Amino acid sequence: MRLAALSLFAVAAAAAAPALAPVQAQAQAQTVPPAAQTQGAWTPPRSALSSAMPTFADDAALQTAIAAETRPASDRARDVYRHPYEALTFWGLTPGMTVVEIEPGGASWWRHILEPYAAATGGRYVPVNKPLETMGVEDGQADLILVARAFHNWARDGRTQPYLQAFFKALKPGGVLAIEQHRSAEGLNVADVARTGYVPESYVIHEARNAGFVLEARSELNANPKDDHDHPFGVWTLPPIRQSAARNDPSGRTLTPEERAAFDAIGESDRMTLRFRKPE
Repeated sequence: MRLAALSLFAVAAAAAAPALAPVQAQAQAQTVPPAAQTQGAWTPPRSALSSAMPTFADDAALQTAIAAETRPASDRARDVYRHPYEALTFWGLTPGMTVVEIEPGGASWWRHILEPYAAATGGRYVPVNKPLETMGVEDGQADLILVARAFHNWARDGRTQPYLQAFFKALKPGGVLAIEQHRSAEGLNVADVARTGYVPESYVIHEARNAGFVLEARSELNANPKDDHDHPFGVWTLPPIRQSAARNDPSGRTLTPEERAAFDAIGESDRMTLRFRKPE
């Protein structure tokens, strides 16, 4: 049932494969926006892509991992915003995979699902915090690499391309790069918006393609039309961080209770959900 609903949002590999070439040709024929706006990042409009969805069998082990009471209650409360079952099946997670998560962070939100899932299915979960030092696997051994909410940090200090190249090297031919990222409006300078926690979707696609990846599918699964991307403390104004007062800022801005309630009502950020593949 969940996968049927997901077809409203997702782009399928199977359906997109024969149609992708004409879409790319159409894109190349259009006028690329000025580099000053996008820093060279550009992608075909979403309306030009198929909305079909690949068919996956129900994954009982994944459902069990997500429903487990061993997951923190605060994690499970966020499922309504992060759609873990739908997102992981969209990315193509299957039993027995070697999954590398990049910079899982202290909260380890995805880890609390992926690690027990790997253990239950004969797979392997590998957390990696410093990709340029080690990817935690031998070259060409990872089945899936997950990057969640990190591109805004990398875009600010030049790490995006070196990291993507490390991911490409670590993945098997045919392996998947799965991305979940706060999404800004298009046509904005990456350097300006990255400090707010958002980046344009076209920037991520452009950088991944430059590293050798093929964009296989895009989904609006984690889109949030209520998020206008304009918040006093960037994306961190929204849940789950809910920053409500300025930090190290002489302005001393503090949200009123009414403002706090309005930002809480937005929910979590508007996010892109992308699936790239390393060519065979």
